[in-house]
Amino acid sequence: MAPAPGNLSIDAALASVRERYARSNPKSAAAFEAAKRVMPGGNTRSVLYFEPFPLTMERGEDAEVWDIDGHRYCDFVGEFSAGLYGHTDPRIKAAIVKALDRGVVLAAPTTMEERLASAINERFPSIQKLRFCNSGTEANILAIVTAIAVTGRSKVLVFREAYHGGVLAFSGGSSPINVPFDFVVAEFNKVESTTALIRQHAKNLAAVIVEPILGAAGNIPATEGFLHALRRETQKTGTLLIFDEVKTSRCGPGGMQGIVGIAPDLTTLGKYIGGGLASGAFGGRRDVMDRYDPTSSNALRHAGTFNNNVCSMTAGYTGLTQVFTRERAKVFLEEHEAFRRKLNERVASSNVPVQITGLGSMFTIHFANRPITTPADIPPISRRLAQLFHVESLLQGVLVASRGDVFFSLPVGERHTRALSNAISHFVDLYGELIRREMAQLS
Repeated sequence: MAPAPGNLSIDAALASVRERYARSNPKSAAAFEAAKRVMPGGNTRSVLYFEPFPLTMERGEDAEVWDIDGHRYCDFVGEFSAGLYGHTDPRIKAAIVKALDRGVVLAAPTTMEERLASAINERFPSIQKLRFCNSGTEANILAIVTAIAVTGRSKVLVFREAYHGGVLAFSGGSSPINVPFDFVVAEFNKVESTTALIRQHAKNLAAVIVEPILGAAGNIPATEGFLHALRRETQKTGTLLIFDEVKTSRCGPGGMQGIVGIAPDLTTLGKYIGGGLASGAFGGRRDVMDRYDPTSSNALRHAGTFNNNVCSMTAGYTGLTQVFTRERAKVFLEEHEAFRRKLNERVASSNVPVQITGLGSMFTIHFANRPITTPADIPPISRRLAQLFHVESLLQGVLVASRGDVFFSLPVGERHTRALSNAISHFVDLYGELIRREMAQLS
């Protein structure tokens, strides 16, 4: 008789669940082998890879997706927050079709460009003026180079384990393919040490860029005190404060800056801002952004063939004004924050060291004995257990990110949330003994 899951080691449990997964997904396995012949590692987006091979998806509808083996999943990856509108919102689809009927690459300003910019300004008053680009990564690069050009300084303060795009990643401190800015790396949510670094580098510090919720590190919210300290110190030193709200702008009607009452100098947007299509934006103080006014004598040039592409502009405008309205954003945050808190209460009652950090519609499942306020509070074993949870959840018909991230989309309903809750309970019941044993060894 096979040993109970709780009596296995993590390695043995992972091997067992991956074997079951592989048997259930032969077509995805074959698709992965075919992809490896033309793409390194069989994919063109590293975050989507997991062992033994990723699922190959065939289609999506509302808050569900189907793989090529015919399995249906409740979609809680939500394209890492870009899939806010789900897969088939009829209003956004109709708007895109209408835009396509009028021409695709017009090589000129369009009225929809101004409408989307105005809708963003109405949501985020600190964004007095903005410019569009093609992704959140682009938005963050452009915000940083803007700060360098405006201040005449060279250094940029970032936070360990932050992620501001594929070439602005700071897991473990940095990445060999990061753009070569002069970075100063600080510790997230550490007020005293960060304040000291800002003061130490004040004369050469162009910008501080921060995610109000540290996303790829595990959806760890910044404390209000920490964010207000950043605002105070950057104002004192003439450093531009950049809020990377590529993900967190979905947190209520005005993003995290609206919740904490802080007006950053620059804000970056992406993910869902194009209605599910590729888009990004950076903007902020009028005097800073006016450096891009082509009529000024010292204008900065900002190019990009698809910056104002008609499909993204139309889909984004429709999404913000007809679907994810201010009222819907408020309710969306409140409902899912209540759900997250209830999940935490449920797992706490099981006496298994599980924590669910984040806010509202974006959170991460961690395995830790102590409260998580910085990445250092997450033990390395947590990521291994998250991998186990990920594959077990797939076998339950619940799609979550391989690192344990969960993102809700607007079409998510009671049936989907019940499936997620049941998947978490199933995992805790099945592996509770293993989790407790591993956590006890860390004490």
